[in-house]
Amino acid sequence: MDRRSFSKGVFSSLAAVPFISWNKRRKTIKARRLQAGDTIGLITPGSYISDEGLQKAVDNLGRLGFRIKMGKHIRAKRGYNAGTDQQRLDDLHAMFADQEVAGIWCARGGYGCSRLLPHIDYELIRNNPKALIGYSDITALLMAIYHKTGLVGFHGPVASSTFTPYTEMHFKAVLVEALSNHSISLSSTLPASDDPAFEQFVLKNGKAEGPLMGGNLSLLAALAGTEFLPSPKGHLIFLEEIGEKPYRVDRMLTQLQQAWPLREASGLALGIFNDCQPKPDELSLSLKETIQDQAGRLSFPAAYGFTFGHIDEQCTLPFGINARMDTSAMTLTLLEAAVE
Repeated sequence: MDRRSFSKGVFSSLAAVPFISWNKRRKTIKARRLQAGDTIGLITPGSYISDEGLQKAVDNLGRLGFRIKMGKHIRAKRGYNAGTDQQRLDDLHAMFADQEVAGIWCARGGYGCSRLLPHIDYELIRNNPKALIGYSDITALLMAIYHKTGLVGFHGPVASSTFTPYTEMHFKAVLVEALSNHSISLSSTLPASDDPAFEQFVLKNGKAEGPLMGGNLSLLAALAGTEFLPSPKGHLIFLEEIGEKPYRVDRMLTQLQQAWPLREASGLALGIFNDCQPKPDELSLSLKETIQDQAGRLSFPAAYGFTFGHIDEQCTLPFGINARMDTSAMTLTLLEAAVE
């Protein structure tokens, strides 16, 4: 999947709404923080990864100071998947069971994680909490594991991502330094872009607080109606997408509002919906118009353009950790440490 740089530019807001928070908390389980020298389990629970991609993942983890233990089936291939469902599931279970492994990093996303959800040993994971890291299709694993066990997972770069200084800084702040009150905001050091996907704009102004939960829009829409998607009530929901035309984005947001009580969330933080613009001659709303249309149904603070998604410059967002969004400042602030 293509990833691009983040732009500048903050746009004016709509009518203000009051501060919204939620004090009832799901019982969460925190993994221990990562540190240089730790052994990281490298797995491919979704799509097959190329030799070049795997080498990039190995180089990235080595540069960060980690040792690497590869999944037994990481080179398996079955069509578009990295081996059979059972092979990918076995690698996931093996890494959680392995006492030598401190954290688990998905080498890439792609398709296939949702196929594993009914067969995961959630008790094994609950009894062996470890940081699970990834995004895109990894959303399915992060969401189901958070729902079934309370384990804090991490929506962040896959191991084969491009680790810019911005991406690395936010990753270390969350998973290595275990910072509380860590703020994620638009950095003046990030390069500008003329791509409208990187335009920031406020949909409903205000401040919202709640435990973070979310991920890729396509995956959340696909999980709606299953036992693996927890209630959004009181959560600060974050969403991102890539390669979907505006009418498909509209369809998925409509699905979430009809099949999932999204209206009960405390706020909505939208990342970068990369490559989701219509063609110049296509009969379509723009991405911005589509999102603004959907936001008219919401009663809580919402904004678009945060630094997460299929982009180079991305932050790391922990599931279940209490956070605050301020649409005026365009910031997301983690109010507690995500690891112990």
